[in-house]
Amino acid sequence: MAFPPAPEPATRLGRYRRLAPSAGIYVSPLHIGAMSLGTKWPFVGSTDKVTAFEYLDAYFNAGGNFIDTANNYQGGESEEWVGEWMEARGNRDQLVIATKFSAAWEAGNPKVKSQATLLGNSVKSMTLSLEASLKKLKTTYVDVFYVHWWDWTTSVEELMEGLHNLVRQGKVLYLGASNAPAWKIAQCNQYARDHGKPQFVIYQGEWNVLKRDVERDILPMCREYGMAFTPWNMLRSGRLRTDAEEEEREKAGVQGRRGFNPDWKRNDLERQMASVLERTAAQVGTKDIRAVLIAYHLQKMPYVFPLIGGNKVAQLEANIDALRISLTNEQIKEIESAAPFDVGFPASFIGDGSTPNMNNRSVIYIDVEPLAAAIRPSN
Repeated sequence: MAFPPAPEPATRLGRYRRLAPSAGIYVSPLHIGAMSLGTKWPFVGSTDKVTAFEYLDAYFNAGGNFIDTANNYQGGESEEWVGEWMEARGNRDQLVIATKFSAAWEAGNPKVKSQATLLGNSVKSMTLSLEASLKKLKTTYVDVFYVHWWDWTTSVEELMEGLHNLVRQGKVLYLGASNAPAWKIAQCNQYARDHGKPQFVIYQGEWNVLKRDVERDILPMCREYGMAFTPWNMLRSGRLRTDAEEEEREKAGVQGRRGFNPDWKRNDLERQMASVLERTAAQVGTKDIRAVLIAYHLQKMPYVFPLIGGNKVAQLEANIDALRISLTNEQIKEIESAAPFDVGFPASFIGDGSTPNMNNRSVIYIDVEPLAAAIRPSN
C-alpha cells in the first residue's frame, strides 16, 4: 500500500530537517532567536508583547518549530513571553524549545543579595536555572539545554554528570554548548561517550562572513562528533546593509542596532562586503542581502541552523526567502574573497581533510572521499 505524500508546507520553513547525526529530532531550517522579545534590553532590540506574539504566530503558521531563548534574555521576559504564547496557543509539544544557563539570571532582583549560586556551570547553578526556566516557559521540559558559555571553573566531570541527571529526570531532552573552546567540548563529548551519558548535539557560536574563526576548530569538531551548528550575529547586528539602506537611515535619523558597539555606521570592510553581497543578491533574484547571508551559512556545511533575530513579520518573511536561494561554489568564493580568512595553523599546513595531506600526496596518489554536503534548495 502506497501512502500519499505530505502536502506542500505553507513555506519552506515547514520542510523539516534532522537536527544532527547525534539527534534525530526534526526541526525547521531557520530558528527564531527570542533575545529581542521583551522590553528590558533595548540595546539589542525590544518589543511589546502584542508584537512579539504576532511575530511568533507568523513563524509558527509558516511552519517554524524551533525557538531559542535563555534564562537571562530581556531580564527573563523572553522566556516568560514564549511560555505565555505557547500556553495561549496550546502548541508546546509541536515546538522545539532551546534555553540556556550560565548567566546570573536573577541579576537586578533586589530580593537576591548574592548571585554566587546562580551563575556559572555548577550543578547547583544548572539545577536552579532550569527550574526557573521551566516555570517561566510554563512547561515540564526543554528540548535543548545549552551551556551558555564555558566558565573555566566547573570540571568536565561535574558538568556532564549534572546535565546527565537532568536528562534522566526527563526535564531536558538534548544538550547544547555555546561560546566554548572546541577542545573543551570535545573533552565533554568524549567523557559522555566513555561513560554512557548524553553528549552535546548542537553548538551555538558567532559566525559571519567577516568573522569566520569557528571554521578553524569548532566546525570540524561538530563534523567529528555529529553536532549541529547554529550561528548567531550572521548580520553583524544589522551592519551588513547596502549603501541605499545606509542613506535611508541617515535621512530618517534612524540609527542601527548598536549591540555592544557604540558606532552604528558601517566600517570600510563592511561596506566592501555589502557591495559583494548586493551583487550576488541581484544574481540570485533577491533585493535583500540578508537572504544571501543566510543562504551562505546554510550551504557551507550540513546541519547548520541559522539563528534569525528581529521582531517584525516583514523581517521574518525576508529571512524565509533565503531558503529558496542556491549559491554556486563560485559565488561563495567571491563572497569570501571580499574578506580573506586565515585558517591558521595547523590547517594551513595539513589542510582540513577535504583534500589529500600534502605530505602524503607527495608520495602516493590519493582519492579523498568528499565531505558531506549541505542541503540545497529543491523544487
